[in-house]
Amino acid sequence: MSFDHPVTAPAADTATAPLALYVHWPFCVSKCPYCDFNSHVRESVDQQQWRDALLADLAHEAALTGGRPLGSIFFGGGTPSLMPPETVAAIIDAAARHWQMQPDTEITLEANPSSVEAARFADIARAGVNRVSLGLQALDDQALHFLGRAHDVAEGLAALDTAQRHFGRVSFDLIYARPGQSLAGWEAELARALAFGTGHLSLYQLTIEPGTRFATLVAKGELPEVDPDHGADLFEQTRAQTAAAGIPAYEISNHARPGEQSRHNLTYWRYGDYVGVGPGAHGRRGQLATFRRKKPENWLSALARNGHGIESEEPLAARDRAHEALLMGLRLAEGVDLAWISARSGIAADALVDADAVQVLERQGLVTQKNTRLGVTEAGMLLLDRILAEIVA
Repeated sequence: MSFDHPVTAPAADTATAPLALYVHWPFCVSKCPYCDFNSHVRESVDQQQWRDALLADLAHEAALTGGRPLGSIFFGGGTPSLMPPETVAAIIDAAARHWQMQPDTEITLEANPSSVEAARFADIARAGVNRVSLGLQALDDQALHFLGRAHDVAEGLAALDTAQRHFGRVSFDLIYARPGQSLAGWEAELARALAFGTGHLSLYQLTIEPGTRFATLVAKGELPEVDPDHGADLFEQTRAQTAAAGIPAYEISNHARPGEQSRHNLTYWRYGDYVGVGPGAHGRRGQLATFRRKKPENWLSALARNGHGIESEEPLAARDRAHEALLMGLRLAEGVDLAWISARSGIAADALVDADAVQVLERQGLVTQKNTRLGVTEAGMLLLDRILAEIVA
């Protein structure tokens, strides 16, 4: 890891720093067996009701943060590509009225790569979306079936081609460390993915999350647990292969060409303020953590009753804010600026991390510190959880 490249962090004055807006669409056609996101399957959705509800939840947050610059909008889910383009446009228009949206504001929408949803891409682009993130997940039909995906490779690649014609920036996800996946097999699949020419890739190891169908299958002995040693080999191969292709990791699971990083996600990782609306959405508004009700029906009821879908607003103590900033920022190749975290939280810079542990890990080549900037090295990223547990004071 090098600190020679310029690093842009959020301003210490949060009143003037750009906000990120997250909009959660909770509905999916089906529930994938590995997914623990707040997603729900419903036979029907009242689109007008949901458009009005999301706009009302948005207006509540805008009343508390309005007038600030808006750096990004992210439509996540669920499957937000199931949203009518008119709803997407209405939300973007409302955001432009409430906040200071610039012509280059990054507006991302997550999409399933089905032919039905790809047919909406032109209208979604006209609505104002300028970046799309496609859930391809695999470039192998057998693997897609295992992952519970409704599309096959041919349909997914057709959707990718459509996306590249309609959006200025395109990213897609792949899941690796699947049962039976060899190093050679993943190398070939990743090489194929890199050849499509997108500026951003999100590459995740398969994890067995509690409460998912995969977790049930593992508990029954019907699905093998992920081999951590094999996963580590695949992780190292992934980092080397993407770096060689000019699309290196800038975060532990995200890879981009220079200038193609997700600005929205960087707001999270750099611990900037973000507004979250829709069922289950989280937010960080100044020194408050906001949580919205997860179940769609409960969120709608709360909105009708209170004018917003918030379940709780919790003040974050200075130590908690500092810990969150460290845990998020050390995922990044650029690392964190301890002086900035100190200014943001009020915790002295020398009290943020265990200096003795940092020295030991630095001698082992796992972390690097230059003045007040601390980061995890390429070798250390494989052991990130252990490193965080050791150095966070």
